[in-house]
Amino acid sequence: MQKKQERKTIAIIAGGYSSETVVSIKSAQGIQSFIDPERYVTYIVLITKEKWVVRFPDSKESPIDKNDFSFMKNGGRTKFDFAYITIHGTPGENGLLQGYFDMLGIPYSCCGVLAASLTFNKYFCKMYLQRFGIKSAPCILLRKQDAWDGRNIISELKLPVFVKPNDGGSSFGITKVNSAEQLQTAVNLAFAEGDEVLIESFMPGIEITCGCYRAGDKMTVFPLTEVVTTNEFFDFDAKYNGQSSEITPARISPALTEKVKSLTVNIYDFLDAKGIIRVDYIISPQGEIHLLEVNTTPGMTAASFIPQQVRAAGLDIREVMTEIIENNNCKLF
Repeated sequence: MQKKQERKTIAIIAGGYSSETVVSIKSAQGIQSFIDPERYVTYIVLITKEKWVVRFPDSKESPIDKNDFSFMKNGGRTKFDFAYITIHGTPGENGLLQGYFDMLGIPYSCCGVLAASLTFNKYFCKMYLQRFGIKSAPCILLRKQDAWDGRNIISELKLPVFVKPNDGGSSFGITKVNSAEQLQTAVNLAFAEGDEVLIESFMPGIEITCGCYRAGDKMTVFPLTEVVTTNEFFDFDAKYNGQSSEITPARISPALTEKVKSLTVNIYDFLDAKGIIRVDYIISPQGEIHLLEVNTTPGMTAASFIPQQVRAAGLDIREVMTEIIENNNCKLF
């Protein structure tokens, strides 16, 4: 009789230091439900500024030994074979954890250090991708020590503008500014979430998002999702409190759909991305495709875009997770 293969032990890492910790934990629970229990043993690992712990189903916790990313259970030490990072913000979306796992030789689910840090900084990601002809809204970067003049910003970008944290991974701290009087409050709100603020021109059009991943030589691109909301923009309430409609596949022409998918694959390769990414766009009334941002640790709750797109593609999310785990990202030093 053939011996049953021993299951790999997977850490699903949630939490982080941003305001979106609760969403990250929900994503971790979603991922845990998606991963094949016949092949893998999964634990949710909570990382916050105060603690690194494995959280068990009975709410008990065991501290993580940061020397080798292991923990104690039933008197024995458990080490992880793989880390699925689902922190939305620092330290899981900006390359810090990726560098840590590279040094330990533990494979993980997403982009490496360079791609993660680049995509986490919205301004520099836009500037980098513009070199490949990828269009995005005109923008201005502010740092906390910068002196700035709202009149000059409005003169350059025109109203309305979006003000958002440049170095944050969450939906918090974003404001659509329709009048000059709102700008200072919006900048203060964004600075409360990060050290840099991005101010972007408003782009009218259809908001869509496209997910994809590569496993070995096979690239899988999911159906596009169209985002419709009655809110000023796709804010936290629109994302997580049901104040939007998410239509998959998006109601755009087949030709434009293929252009967006091709562009998403190009962005994946330009960034040397790994695992699942999701790229958000605005389609202008003239049919031009403008980049909004690149998400390298996209939300993975049952209602999130990626699981929706997987279902619309007729794929099995369990098989997708297996491909991500088995085609891992690890650099040994």
